[in-house]
Amino acid sequence: MAIGEICNREVVIAESGLPVPEAARLMRQHHVGTLVVVEQAEGRRRPVGIVTDRDIAIEVVAAGVGPDSLTVGDITAGELATVRESEGIFETVRYMRSRGVRRVPVVDNGGWLVGIVTLDDLLELLAEELSEMASLISRGRQREAATRK
Repeated sequence: MAIGEICNREVVIAESGLPVPEAARLMRQHHVGTLVVVEQAEGRRRPVGIVTDRDIAIEVVAAGVGPDSLTVGDITAGELATVRESEGIFETVRYMRSRGVRRVPVVDNGGWLVGIVTLDDLLELLAEELSEMASLISRGRQREAATRK
């Protein structure tokens, strides 16, 4: 299964010039802990970074920096990890582990934003798959018991 089939396509975005307090308000308004920082081009969005609630807590609040003087671009760190929507789930998990990230924007072949996938999404999918397998075991036992009375 391709990661594009399970990613969340409703991504809360911000541009790099957005003030940090406004970013926090967006997170609260949309009940998310992550904003994908994008550049707009050709009427589409290209992801260039991620800002999390943890970034705000650690880089701004804990550091004693005034949030009003910062933008999301100021606290977006490092090279952004992304995955193509055609990547498999296992490959995506392996990539996330190798990069040490819990969430990645999902992009098309042109690098345009199509969604986001998080560790929580993947754990939920795995839990559903494990539940289905457990049901299969139970159903097999029931079928055998019914046919071999």
